[in-house]
Amino acid sequence: MLQFSGISKVYGNKTVVAPFDLTVETGEVAVLLGPSGCGKTTILRMVAGLVEPTLGEITVDNLKLGNRTLAEVRRRLGYVIQEGGLFPHLTAAANVTIMARHEGWSKAQSAKRLADLVEMTRFPADALGRYPVELSGGQRQRLSLMRALFLSPHVLLLDEPLGALDPMIRAGLQRDLKAVFARTGATVLLVTHDLVEASWFADRVCVLEGGRIVQHGSFADIVQRPASEFVREFVNSQVVAP
Repeated sequence: MLQFSGISKVYGNKTVVAPFDLTVETGEVAVLLGPSGCGKTTILRMVAGLVEPTLGEITVDNLKLGNRTLAEVRRRLGYVIQEGGLFPHLTAAANVTIMARHEGWSKAQSAKRLADLVEMTRFPADALGRYPVELSGGQRQRLSLMRALFLSPHVLLLDEPLGALDPMIRAGLQRDLKAVFARTGATVLLVTHDLVEASWFADRVCVLEGGRIVQHGSFADIVQRPASEFVREFVNSQVVAP
């Protein structure tokens, strides 16, 4: 569903993402894990066509990403950026349905899909007429997820989707988000610097350090044989003295 072949990104003399190869299978939840500045967000932005790779190719659902295929690839993607990226001048409902209007959906078709997503994400239906500033942090993230899911994407990209939330709200959204992954069957590429969150979501974890993927495998593999200082520090912090 998602394949990286010799992908790298260089800005000037700085290598942000070192060359790597990776295949994410259909329906798999892959987590890009690592500290801030290690290249995780840049990888998502390359998949979305917002940043052009310096070298290599990205294939999404058998389409090689390029100028000619960019529009079609984007129709197959859902993207939740940090802080949600909602339009402040649009209501919740208008934010969610913006791509449906662009694609020429009928009002009845949009209303049916909106009702389905309200139920799936547990967003309060009576808040659809509110503006983003009138919503809680958790509601804004649910809204961003609804917008990303509206066109039934094959691939879902999530960049620290829960990072700005307090722990109680975050825990509830983690449970709901995992249920959404299972229900939609989408292929998921999720960015986080939180190992606990990675353990909750991931079928496979890809650990980045200094722009390189230094290890990938199940969460158990990662913590049992850590190949990065970032993961080693986490493992050591979990050891409780007798």
